[in-house]
Amino acid sequence: MEERNLKFHPPRRQVDSAPTDEVVWASVSRYVTMPERTTDDPGDLDSTCHSLEDITQDMQSASLGSDVRSQISCTTEYEGDQEAASHGFEKMPHSDSSSKVFQDEPDGFPRRLRLPTPAKARWLKAFHSVKQKLQREHSSEAADEITALPGDARKNKWISDVADNFYTGIDMPSRMELPSRRQSVPFVSDLNRRRCAVSHDLGYTMHAGKSGMPLLAARHSVDDEDLKMHVYKKALQATIYPISSITPHSFHTWSATRPTYCHECEGLLWGLARQGLKCSECGVKCHEKCKDLLNADCLQRSAEQNAKHGAEDKAGIKKAAMRERMQLLEKNTPEVFEFIRTVFKVPEEEHKQVMQSVKDGLLAGTSNWSARLVITVKSAQGLTGKDKTGTSDPYVTVQVGRTKKRTKTVPKELNPVWDQDFTFECHNSSDRIKVRVWDEDDDLKSKIRKNFVPESDDFLGQTIIEVRTLSGEMDVWYNLEKRTGKSAVSGAIRLHISVAIKGEEKVAPYHVQYTSLHESIFHHLCEASGDEVNLPDSKTDEDWKIYFDQPAQGVVEEFAVRYGIESIYQAMTHFSCLSSKYLSPRVPCVMSTLLANINAFYAHTAATTHVSCGDRFAASNFGREKFIKLLDQLHNNLRIDLAQYRKYFQSSDPHRLQDLKCTIDLLTSITFFRMKVQELPSPERACDVVTKCIRACMDSTYSFLYDNCSELFEREYEDPSFDSNSKQQDEGPSTTNLNFWNKLIVLMASVIEEDKNHYAQVITQFHHELNVGELSAECLWSFFSNDFAEALKVHEKLEHRELSSNDYMSMHFKVKSFYNDYLSGIAAMQGVVPEYPRWFQPFVMQWLNENDMVCMDYLNSAFEKDKKDGFKQVSDQTPFSCSVTDVFATVNQCLDVIKRLEIPDPEIQKSYFKRFALTVDKVLHSYQNLVTAEFPRQMSNHQVACILQNNIFQLRIQLDKVTRAMGGEDLDINAKDILDEQQIRIGVTLDELAAHFAMGISVEIRKAMDELSRLMYSKVKGGGQLSAAQHGQTEDLQDLADAILAPLMNLLNGTLEVFSELCEKKVLKRLLKELWRNTVQCMEKTVVLPPANDPRHLLGSRVAQNATAKIEDVSKQVLNKIPVTTLQDISKESEKNLSPKQCAVVTVALNTIVDYFNASGKGLRKHYMEHSPEIQSLKHALAMYTQSTDTLISTFISKQTQQDKFAVADPVGEVSIQVDLFTHPGSGDHKIRVKVVACNDLRWATNGMFQPFVEVNLLGPHLASRKRKFSTKSKSNSWAPKFNEDISFMIGSEAEPDAYELHICVKDYCFARTDSIVGVAVLQLRAIVEQRGCACWCSLGRQLYLNETGWTILRILSQRSTDEVAKQFVTLKHMERSVTNQPPANQARPAG
Repeated sequence: MEERNLKFHPPRRQVDSAPTDEVVWASVSRYVTMPERTTDDPGDLDSTCHSLEDITQDMQSASLGSDVRSQISCTTEYEGDQEAASHGFEKMPHSDSSSKVFQDEPDGFPRRLRLPTPAKARWLKAFHSVKQKLQREHSSEAADEITALPGDARKNKWISDVADNFYTGIDMPSRMELPSRRQSVPFVSDLNRRRCAVSHDLGYTMHAGKSGMPLLAARHSVDDEDLKMHVYKKALQATIYPISSITPHSFHTWSATRPTYCHECEGLLWGLARQGLKCSECGVKCHEKCKDLLNADCLQRSAEQNAKHGAEDKAGIKKAAMRERMQLLEKNTPEVFEFIRTVFKVPEEEHKQVMQSVKDGLLAGTSNWSARLVITVKSAQGLTGKDKTGTSDPYVTVQVGRTKKRTKTVPKELNPVWDQDFTFECHNSSDRIKVRVWDEDDDLKSKIRKNFVPESDDFLGQTIIEVRTLSGEMDVWYNLEKRTGKSAVSGAIRLHISVAIKGEEKVAPYHVQYTSLHESIFHHLCEASGDEVNLPDSKTDEDWKIYFDQPAQGVVEEFAVRYGIESIYQAMTHFSCLSSKYLSPRVPCVMSTLLANINAFYAHTAATTHVSCGDRFAASNFGREKFIKLLDQLHNNLRIDLAQYRKYFQSSDPHRLQDLKCTIDLLTSITFFRMKVQELPSPERACDVVTKCIRACMDSTYSFLYDNCSELFEREYEDPSFDSNSKQQDEGPSTTNLNFWNKLIVLMASVIEEDKNHYAQVITQFHHELNVGELSAECLWSFFSNDFAEALKVHEKLEHRELSSNDYMSMHFKVKSFYNDYLSGIAAMQGVVPEYPRWFQPFVMQWLNENDMVCMDYLNSAFEKDKKDGFKQVSDQTPFSCSVTDVFATVNQCLDVIKRLEIPDPEIQKSYFKRFALTVDKVLHSYQNLVTAEFPRQMSNHQVACILQNNIFQLRIQLDKVTRAMGGEDLDINAKDILDEQQIRIGVTLDELAAHFAMGISVEIRKAMDELSRLMYSKVKGGGQLSAAQHGQTEDLQDLADAILAPLMNLLNGTLEVFSELCEKKVLKRLLKELWRNTVQCMEKTVVLPPANDPRHLLGSRVAQNATAKIEDVSKQVLNKIPVTTLQDISKESEKNLSPKQCAVVTVALNTIVDYFNASGKGLRKHYMEHSPEIQSLKHALAMYTQSTDTLISTFISKQTQQDKFAVADPVGEVSIQVDLFTHPGSGDHKIRVKVVACNDLRWATNGMFQPFVEVNLLGPHLASRKRKFSTKSKSNSWAPKFNEDISFMIGSEAEPDAYELHICVKDYCFARTDSIVGVAVLQLRAIVEQRGCACWCSLGRQLYLNETGWTILRILSQRSTDEVAKQFVTLKHMERSVTNQPPANQARPAG
């Protein structure tokens, strides 16, 4: 599917009439096709319709209005994005404006969504009507297709649809996807306009609509009219004859004819000629080094000097020059004076009079000016040590004009305190206050030097203050400066100066006057620009000192220069003014820069002056408490505004974002001021303040989103066809749907995206500690988690939930995507297990329970469908049928859903996997049962039987993949045990099917073995000891083996060739193993051993056959019961006794069969076959043919340890035996003494006389020439006879006693006929070897219990007709009580 690139364009013309549905239908229906279905699964509507883009293009090519095309295009863009998102495609990136949602109206509230025009609304209604009609027709056609199917097929198709919808009905986005927005203002930028509540912990309130601090707007200096008029005159005086444009001195080298002193330093001009410099205009004299320190106006000074000395003509000329200069300035820069007049709102006539008086005052000079100065020398800090001890003895000289005064000397102190007052009378405003600090030397040399050289003490620093800059009272720290380049100076001095100017005793100090001027200009410019702050565009390094545009900047600069206003005071005054407009554009940036320079002035200079920052700030002319109060109030207001940063700093305006950055810089500067300048011990960190503000903003933002969720979502994301009724239903959280929470998550994600993409880009001051996007995500998640968890608890408690489990699963995925996208990467969330999986645990378990039913229904449907199709292979490369793939399709879909949940809580993940493992176990167990039940009916069809076995084996492969997909070795032990047990059951089932299938072929194998046996006995003749390993005989033996194996090989070739084509490799090996077992076992029983396992059970008769028939005569009773033909066959079978040559041929044939099943390494492994119990048994049987009778009997006794099993289970009496074992110390021979004591509880029924006796036989090796049998005397009619007879047996040292056993038989003596057997018992001597004797009661059984090895040995021994020991051994072990004499256990014995 191609990406959509449809854009909404405004209509170029209006269409008054909308077409009917039929017209739109005609345009749309041509692109709609309903193809025939080729599968059982219904397709999605999108697969049967062309894209809406094609429809749009067709409608554009038709004769429809552009308005129609634009509306269709608009709708297509919205739906196309949704369609692309649903198919995994990324949406087409939108412009920056697409991420903006709200637009503000003048009232400050969000603007409602504009409704479409009537024509547009009708067009959209028609379009959606056509779309719904298409969907209804599609649904109807799909329903008709299902209805037309047969009953089972219709059911299977319905189940298939249900299973598909069960999984595909879950919306599983891998990332948080936000719908396209419509409006162009950043999302929630005006949220707080609807909610002005601020967190109570801030403790402050703010009036809406203000751009600054209203409390700082009211200034006493602005309201004081007298002060303003005085400042107005002073401003005119500073600008009409500015200090910046004074006439410089005209110095030339001059030779004094008499002693002359420097006007600046008052030092003697030394030398015979050319001692110093002299101004040709005003006559001032000074040293070359002091000329730069003179700052008086040459022209004004000249006029004053001439007037004092009576040179009126010269004075008049100088005043005329000054008047001309003032008139020229007034003519060239009238805007400056007009600006001053406008600022102070002075009428023009009055302004002219004031201008004239100001000029006259300047021309009159300082002849009538006088002032009284009171200077208090307080203290100094950080002075330079001049003495050898590293200290100094400082004192201070204060000079005003020609008057000089000095303080006391403070010995050995670099931070002296004097606190001395000095009073001066000053009559010239151009005079200077010269404050110098000296180190007094008290040695003799210094005292003599003082008489000849003035100021001979060591110089520690000076400061020079212009008298004209003084007004009122001042308490200031002054940095000490150098007098020459060679001076070593450091530290600062604190002075308190009080100035009382004649005629201006009640006028405020110049700093207050400057404040009035600065504030008046600031408020005048704001009022003139509509309450906006006009900031100058200066790009210099000192741009922070540029406060206004011209001419306002020139006015404040000239005023500051003339009256000695420090630049730091100017900056603090301007900062105070800006604080009333701190929310205006660009103002935070300027304020931040100003405060940073103020901090630098008070904090960074402390390193050179050695004056503490707090002391320097306390001496500020602005006022310590005043500035601190200003910053405190500003700090509080900044906190309030940052708590609503979405309201005041919209992300759509880059300038406002920059203001936000500067506001935080300003907050940081305030914190720095409090810590460094104010010297507070632990002021609140700016990062902590900003964090609290963001949290407060997120609190109000979330509350607004929660309260207005549906309205906001409808306005931003819903399409015009959104039903108004459903809008009302989605107003808040509900138990009938989760729409509210879906919308809330989308809105929260939009807020976080805005924070990440806009606000986080500008709030970078604390990038190591604060990330706005992460903090907003954390806060919103905290609020959301509390509300949503409570809502889900309500859903959980519902008895009947209206929502399906898929709805909750879709919500789970949305919450997971939200958490992964916005919270998983937060450092605070690292290592913290989120809680949201626990909220959904009951609903996921509900979904997994429903998944059981879906899987089982789908399983039965798939198996029935597969059965109906005849269990056909999926393809030539996949030898299994469709049902197994269908089963795991549902299983894997369920697993995919669980894995895509990405549960971070390991305990919950374990519970899900355990529950899923139970589902897998149930489904696979059911499938095995279905296959096991169906397998017997399909065994005749080898192809289907093989496919069914392949299906079971495929379960193992797919289950192993599922196990690895669930975690493999890392899977929870409970779930892993369930799956491992299922793997074992699958293996067992596969083995059972393979055994069952091989059993069906065993009949043919038995026939082939019978033919093999016949051929061997007919073709392999002759005796002698032969071996397959002897040279020269190998080829003959191999030829004979090949000849007798021909029937078997023909059968195996045909069978295995079919199996190799139909079965998977592992299944084939299992079949080979079963065929191998059957072949070897059949060969052992048919070829090697005599025919019957237990001769006593042949043909249902419990009489002895085979070897017994050779050893004893068959009684007439037996001959009368068994047909003659059967006896003949038995006689033939009993003649089978392999010769050594036949054994060698069988060995070669067995090796050939092993090679055949190995198939050059492609079949069964030789190691497996050679060590299998079947071949070991066969080889053991072959080996027995060559073993001696003694060896066979020893083997029999050692292997048959449970011969009394029948006697214990069903005893017919008991016999008391006492056995003693003696060993000769010299020869090693053994003597066994047996005493038959008595019998008890003999269960025997007879009509005649009962004469029981006991027969004891010693069985073991090397007894051919020794006594082996002993019989007691018979007792008449006694069922508990007592014998007390002894007998001794002798055995040699060839074998140990544990190789022997006593065979005890109780018989009923019968004259002239065979004695009847009452019961038999066996006592093996190994049980008494250690005790060397015993006395015990032995239970009598009806017969002995023998295992397969025992019967094999008996079969071989029965063939040795000439061996009396073998014949006797076989006879004894075949003894069995007669079937006809079986009295009940509780039958009463006859008396006597």
